[in-house]
Amino acid sequence: MKDAIAEIRSRAVADIAGAGDAQELNTIRVRFLGKKGELTSLLRGMGKLPAEERPKVGKMVNEVRDALENALEDRESELQSQKQEEQLKQEALDISLPGRPYQRGRVHPVMQALEDIKMIFVSMGYQIVEGPEVELDYYNFEALNVPPDHPARDMQDTFYLSDSLLLRSQTSPVQVRTMEQQDPPVRIIAPGKVYRSDADVTHSPMFHQVEGLLVDKGITLAHLKGTLQVFAERMFGPETKTRFRPSYFPFTEPSAEVDVSCTMCHGSGCRVCSNTGWLELLGSGMVDARVLAKVGYAPETYSGFAFGMGIERAAMLKYGINDIRLFYDNDIRFLEQF
Repeated sequence: MKDAIAEIRSRAVADIAGAGDAQELNTIRVRFLGKKGELTSLLRGMGKLPAEERPKVGKMVNEVRDALENALEDRESELQSQKQEEQLKQEALDISLPGRPYQRGRVHPVMQALEDIKMIFVSMGYQIVEGPEVELDYYNFEALNVPPDHPARDMQDTFYLSDSLLLRSQTSPVQVRTMEQQDPPVRIIAPGKVYRSDADVTHSPMFHQVEGLLVDKGITLAHLKGTLQVFAERMFGPETKTRFRPSYFPFTEPSAEVDVSCTMCHGSGCRVCSNTGWLELLGSGMVDARVLAKVGYAPETYSGFAFGMGIERAAMLKYGINDIRLFYDNDIRFLEQF
């Protein structure tokens, strides 16, 4: 029995020393010390030994068990240390290599143009107001003097979510909501995303718009012209001129399209402006009396003007871009220019 115990110890110690990983080490543990292991099986045969030898053999078996447990723990620690060393070698940093350049982000040109517009109008005393992009038909059309049977609805291809719910086609609803909640004077700009079913080199189904509104006593068309002239000079340069052309919008009367002198040729005529010297910028006009009355303002006391422009349009004029789709292609070569 003693020889058998010594032989088991010798084999177990050799196998433990040669174990290459934790899984192999666990297999050795089970083979020698498990419930059906060699050392355990040997203990079950102690009942056949003479009574006087049993304590000696039991003590020897326990010593071997302790020795194997210690050997297993030592080998497990060695394997763990080896694994950590190999991992550190694999993850080592070569500090002699040159550092990777840090790529700095840039503000998108549309957002740059929007920030410029905001700064200009805030400096003129306007407040920035925002509203929901999913809008009620009432605020997007009816409150702006565009009833369900009005032909002006054909001017806009609208994304409807239901009979009364839609993706706003303009930020004008923000003006109505503001007037409903605030007594005059009102002086706001309303920037945000708008949606129309239209897509080509100058139109996108989703684009950004900013609209302005000023309502107070004694507001005239001269105030509108002066405001937009100041804006154009600050946005596109002090030499910029503006031109008002009669137009039609359901919520303003009179209405006007506003052009600015070409930012490329400064009004002398070029390919960009089709040799006219002018580029279309925005729509504007005096707020229709029926719109004022609908929000509870007295048209005989108060008057106001409104205007609206596509921010992409303003950015195209400011930076000389000829295709609106470039803003959304995410071409880094294009975006890095700004």
